[in-house]
Amino acid sequence: MATVPVKNINGETVGSMELNDALFGIDVNEHAVHMAVVQYLANRRQGNKSSKTRAEVRGGGRKPWRQKGTGRARQGSIRSPQWTGGGVVFAPKPRDFSIKLNKKQKRLALKSVLTDKVKRDKLVVLDSFDLPEIKTKAVATVCEKLNTPDALFVLTGSNTNVILSARNIPGIKTAGTNTINVYDILRYDSLVVTKEAALEMQEVYA
Repeated sequence: MATVPVKNINGETVGSMELNDALFGIDVNEHAVHMAVVQYLANRRQGNKSSKTRAEVRGGGRKPWRQKGTGRARQGSIRSPQWTGGGVVFAPKPRDFSIKLNKKQKRLALKSVLTDKVKRDKLVVLDSFDLPEIKTKAVATVCEKLNTPDALFVLTGSNTNVILSARNIPGIKTAGTNTINVYDILRYDSLVVTKEAALEMQEVYA
């Protein structure tokens, strides 16, 4: 098992923690990671763009002029695509962009990115992280002492003050142990996890 130092909010090492190799010590599967990112980005797409075809535009039921004898090009409707106010050719319609990914593959991708953070020394374990009040400056100070200006903080559900304090800091994001995803772990340079959250993650995902 990999052993990582446990730090306090002042950046001082106060102990160590053994990480479960089933979650933090596997062989990194780049394909699984790639598919997890593709799925995450695809599932974020709204897919609600919509335009009207010539059949849906109001009006245009009468032929604008007779077929022959006017000297003008023949027209069947003032709502044809070539007319101003006409319908759109192959008009975009609402669609679902979501991609399905097997649970095992998603779990493999998550384990892969967590392992990569450990291998690159980008995983920081905190003994605890609680704030008595909502204060953005307090979280900014912690990030400065930990040298993690671009980080994802993984917390347990009881850290409401930390979550609210960190939401306005550029480059910092918070997530619960049940809401972490591969995309966010890759997007941020460092992964900061409380000891309690790390134990919870090992129970749930290992």
